[in-house]
Amino acid sequence: MPDNIAVKSIADLPAQVSVSPKSAAESRARYFNTGNAFNVQLPPVPNMVFVDEPRKALSDASPTGLIPCDVSHLMQCPFPATSPLVLAYYGRILGDEELRTDFVASGAVYYVIKGKGVTGSGDECIEWDVGDVFVTPGGVCQIHKAIGGSAVLWIVTNEPQLAFEHLQVPRAGNAPTDVVHYPCNEIDRQIDLIYNVGRGDDIAGSALIFSSSKQEGSRNVLPTLTVAMNSLPAGVAQRPHRHNSVAISLIIQGENCFSMIDGERKDWAPWATTITPPVSVHSHHNHGEEQAKFLIVQDGGIYYHARAMGFEFIDD
Repeated sequence: MPDNIAVKSIADLPAQVSVSPKSAAESRARYFNTGNAFNVQLPPVPNMVFVDEPRKALSDASPTGLIPCDVSHLMQCPFPATSPLVLAYYGRILGDEELRTDFVASGAVYYVIKGKGVTGSGDECIEWDVGDVFVTPGGVCQIHKAIGGSAVLWIVTNEPQLAFEHLQVPRAGNAPTDVVHYPCNEIDRQIDLIYNVGRGDDIAGSALIFSSSKQEGSRNVLPTLTVAMNSLPAGVAQRPHRHNSVAISLIIQGENCFSMIDGERKDWAPWATTITPPVSVHSHHNHGEEQAKFLIVQDGGIYYHARAMGFEFIDD
């Protein structure tokens, strides 16, 4: 730092460098302090609902392809992102056409909004239908083909997580997940079981959590991604709570339903993707006449691993 620059506090100091570096490695060093290192101000994760993207995905005029829910410009992320570590898409596949995906991610989560088809991943192939959930590994190209009419998939990856650290996809066969398929009828059976058994008020909602043989210990689908099918009976509201993970949700059914996010009402829309920002106090409300369902993807695995989920109920 030049001697002629006066500062009143260490918080005003710019990044410092070595006065006389003896190597290229020393010249790369930068020095901060307790005043200027912890004041990084980043734009918050937006509290928003994506409605144009599903409308486009379900339009007969749209071609086969991916439609990202990208708000990277709002968060000043240098890569596409729905939240800092998660990216959601709608994938449209015209009848008898193929959609190829090769995400730079540990894996991808899919929900079938419309149609039926098949997905090939390496030497495995699964057949899917409306309401199914499935997971594919990173490091392998997937080929999705609609059978008969068009199909629409909701897809979520952790691409931003890998982009943040400039990481590459895992080697083929070394991903933290295999191909995993959760058929709609089995999902419904598992949800019925949850309601038949019941729960106490100390449990946040009646959600079905998806995992696999590889991730059974973490109870996630990927090391950092938690996936749950949440449901809310007619006339019921979920207890207000907050946690450090973000929640990216797909509204599956929920007429006359809404969320409260830090005191602000956010109405649901058919097949919309919603963002519940981390640490926000939120609750979900069903004022309709049928059970509400919404699929939630959180970056919760990373917070569980760091022992920093920070879940707590916030009662009035």
